[in-house]
Amino acid sequence: MSEVPGDDDGPTRTEGPAVPLYVVTGGGEEDDSLVLDLVTLVVSRSAPSAGAGPEQAAILRMCRRPLSVAEISAHLDLPFSAVNLLVADLLAHRHVEVRQTRAEQELASSDPDLEMLKALIDGLQRL
Repeated sequence: MSEVPGDDDGPTRTEGPAVPLYVVTGGGEEDDSLVLDLVTLVVSRSAPSAGAGPEQAAILRMCRRPLSVAEISAHLDLPFSAVNLLVADLLAHRHVEVRQTRAEQELASSDPDLEMLKALIDGLQRL
């Protein structure tokens, strides 16, 4: 049997020269103080500037509306670690803002709202 062109399971990709990830990320190193996870939302604060790399410019264009780090990774076809570095760099230069980072969630869950707890206790005592 002969194969029919274009009769495969998915889209065909043209393979070009592989670009090392350290070139894509600008050789950046991971910042341990910033904890992004797959569901962290990223929103652009500015349009891409002339000096931005192609991946960073794509992130800024994509994130005009909130987009998760996982979605950015899928759209750019880059691993999470590379997207994490790119977003961290954009965040450091105040080109994007992030929402619902894991550190913020942990802080919110570890610091209970005392007024809400008092209202809950009052409501239970009335029962």
